[in-house]
Amino acid sequence: MALDAGLEESATAPIPHPLDRDADGVNRPGLHKNTRYHEIRETGTGVAEVGRTDGTTAKLVTRYQDVEQVLRNQEVFSREAALDADDVDLEGTLLGLDLANHAAVRNAVKDWFSPQAVARLRVTAEERAAAQLEEMTGRDEPADLVTAFALPFALHLICDMLGLPQEDRLRFHAWGDAFLGTSAQTRVDAAEAQMAMVGYLSGLVEARRRAPEDDLLSQVAVGAANLPLDWQIKLPLTLVLGGWETVASSIGTQIHVLLTHPYEGHETAYAYLSAHPEAVPGAVTELERLFSTTAADDLIRRVVRDVTLPSGARLRAGELVIPSHDAANCDPRVFTDPHRIDFARSPNRHLSFGYGPHHCIGRHLGHMEVVTAVALLTRELPSLRLAVPSDEITRKPGHVINGPSALPVAWS
Repeated sequence: MALDAGLEESATAPIPHPLDRDADGVNRPGLHKNTRYHEIRETGTGVAEVGRTDGTTAKLVTRYQDVEQVLRNQEVFSREAALDADDVDLEGTLLGLDLANHAAVRNAVKDWFSPQAVARLRVTAEERAAAQLEEMTGRDEPADLVTAFALPFALHLICDMLGLPQEDRLRFHAWGDAFLGTSAQTRVDAAEAQMAMVGYLSGLVEARRRAPEDDLLSQVAVGAANLPLDWQIKLPLTLVLGGWETVASSIGTQIHVLLTHPYEGHETAYAYLSAHPEAVPGAVTELERLFSTTAADDLIRRVVRDVTLPSGARLRAGELVIPSHDAANCDPRVFTDPHRIDFARSPNRHLSFGYGPHHCIGRHLGHMEVVTAVALLTRELPSLRLAVPSDEITRKPGHVINGPSALPVAWS
């Protein structure tokens, strides 16, 4: 594959990262991932030096086996050792701990997110989704599918699990948007939002410690009582943010894709799923692979000791490493015809939820929620369509979660 000018210069000039960064330094991702990821993956070892917005450099890793190793091996690729390179403060969270510390926090709540636990939530999720859809369709058209359906559905389900008071839930929407921002201004807002969330959750955790209830917040208060207080408070913070923002963005993204891409002789993939509801779970998995809503690249790691990746790339102790799950998800060494949407693809071991000890604790829950939403929409609203041209759908700039800012739809 031919290299573009930016890659030809990479031997002397690091490639600007994030790859979708504009002249103002704001990351503006599109629905389809930047093709440069695929050019890098098929060049040399697939490892390229990138220049970060803070002036530091890192090694971008793009091949599946390499990314898998970086995500799996905490002893060599450390999150804790890279906290000083993060855009937001993740110290003491599931996303900022390694090895025994990470396992201790994760073990405190992991049973709530097991496949068996998620299966018991399916009926509740279906009821939540149906009620939210009824509310949306009871209003005038068009409606924003994100704010009228996806966001409240995802937010209320995770808040139900945690046991957060109904009247306080929308506060997390504003706090979450600020905390997940990546621009210079939103980093200031993120710090303020985190302080507000920590203060709020501290009171709730302490109340649950005195009087436990049958909810996830009580599990944190009791099951993580032996952990540092800071870790206890940041655990539900991470869960509530990851439990609604990613799901809501995934629903919006996947419906956008389904409404704008043909599939198997149908004008749209959405129409195909309306006619073939049994294909919804596989479709969601395939769209998770090709259109992940987490940032194209996983959280940065620091190399603890010299190592050689499966591709042959050598990394030295002290270097920063950015594993790209989106590039890896289209690695032809693992996925046949990787850029083709195939709802029946099997196996489909994509890396959009991470891999190894740091794989997303809510992957089963999030997948179930998106399957529930897509199945409901394609069944109940077979005539759903975009209310604006597809190229007018914008995606959130400068945000850790890559989803549509709004998705105006009509259905009658």
